[in-house]
Amino acid sequence: MQKKKQNKQYADMTKAASPNSPCAVNCLKAFLIGGAICVIGEILKTLYAIKIEDEKTVGTLVSVSLVALAAILTGIGVFDKIAKHAGAGTLVPITGFANAVVSPALEFKTEGHILGTAVNMFSIAGPVIVFGTAAATLYGVIYWITTLF
Repeated sequence: MQKKKQNKQYADMTKAASPNSPCAVNCLKAFLIGGAICVIGEILKTLYAIKIEDEKTVGTLVSVSLVALAAILTGIGVFDKIAKHAGAGTLVPITGFANAVVSPALEFKTEGHILGTAVNMFSIAGPVIVFGTAAATLYGVIYWITTLF
């Protein structure tokens, strides 16, 4: 009985300390900021396409530019302020990958280049890369098998 009372008290304290988040406002912010990132990508694509005719090269340059921009913004502390408001709006696009690589690298830089930055750089992005590659391979095998028959 005592345990149930403690659990209820804890649940009441937790509820009081963490107010409900405005879901509609958060979704709107994520949509707008994520959309703004995509608009920036489209602007870069248009600008690169003026000078470069190869679509693959243009696409690669846009991706590299967005990753570099997100890495720089993470390094100077701006990306986290944007992500605080945008939530998944910054995590879903390719910019989220850059942030996931740079943030741990910055966090552990005091431990040295090898044992700090290099070791921890992919602590967040690493599993995403591994499972993304595994899922793509599995999908490819399933697709290959289904096209045989």
